[in-house]
Amino acid sequence: MNKEQLIIGMPAGSLANPNRGGNLISLLETAGFETRGYESGGPTSFSTVNFLFGWDGRPQEFGSQLGIGELDVAIAGDDWIRERILELQLEYNTAIRLEKVLSLNRGNVRLVGITNVPEYPTTEDFLNHLCSEKELITVVTEMPYLALNWIRETLKKIGLFDSYSEFSVQKYKTPSRIRKGILIYETWGKTEAKIKNGGADIGLEITQSGSAIRNYGLHITETVIESETGIYINPELKKDPEKLELLKMFLLNLYGVVNAEDKVLIVFNISNDRVNDIEKYLGENVLFADEPTKNPGKSFTEFSIQVNRSDKNLSLAMVRYQLAKRGAANIDTIPIDSSIQNIDVLNL
Repeated sequence: MNKEQLIIGMPAGSLANPNRGGNLISLLETAGFETRGYESGGPTSFSTVNFLFGWDGRPQEFGSQLGIGELDVAIAGDDWIRERILELQLEYNTAIRLEKVLSLNRGNVRLVGITNVPEYPTTEDFLNHLCSEKELITVVTEMPYLALNWIRETLKKIGLFDSYSEFSVQKYKTPSRIRKGILIYETWGKTEAKIKNGGADIGLEITQSGSAIRNYGLHITETVIESETGIYINPELKKDPEKLELLKMFLLNLYGVVNAEDKVLIVFNISNDRVNDIEKYLGENVLFADEPTKNPGKSFTEFSIQVNRSDKNLSLAMVRYQLAKRGAANIDTIPIDSSIQNIDVLNL
């Protein structure tokens, strides 16, 4: 590891599994950053480039590591980054500023509030009721500081924060350190079971579909945060010209792969007397940007257009059919590994 290397926080867990986590290994490889060792638990190295250094770790810790400059870049979920920012703020009175510089469009989850009392449908309703009966609000979750911030902000909305301003974050069912306030039980999962069996008043649970919550017969009071996997940095990195250049290169290539997902290139020929009709169709359906890409010849013109396979309003099948109806020939559909409009797609 040296100054000319960008130190990348490589997340262990589901993201390192080639069959889960949106296949991060394949994403990196297609972007030009093939890894070695990552899929087997590390140590991770980048076999095709020498300017990236892989630091294996848990995404739960990456926020803190970015904050102290131990990492230049981290691949992590919004939820875990936010959790560490809040922990340092609420527990240690320390502010850190981290910046999300690229979404990877994978790892989508929701953090939702859950109770076993459907009579009080919202978090505000439930806490209003609970605070009329109890001096200690007990919360169970894997993300204690996100949960603490959520409960505190809700109490502020209903005018009860001053009465419950004290808090304590502890392991599940350890003796409470406070008599009145918010007691957060940090656990290693199965939040639903703890709420179902009366282990806490309210929970903050990570979910994708909500099926496990429904299976337990629990009620969702609200979606507290929506999270996805992204690329995070400490903004201080931008002050280092060499590292900033490496960061831009890293992000641009990852962006190209993410942007190309679900896109294909259609290449076709059309006789020159039908070019105007084809261009009219392409323009009406926004199938090119500034102008269509074409290669004119003596009798025929070759066009290439980009189509999103997941676009329900303009399906790939219909585009090919409409092109053929207008006289297009040799209609070839080609997968796209990467699609980069220009350097301006980077928001740095």
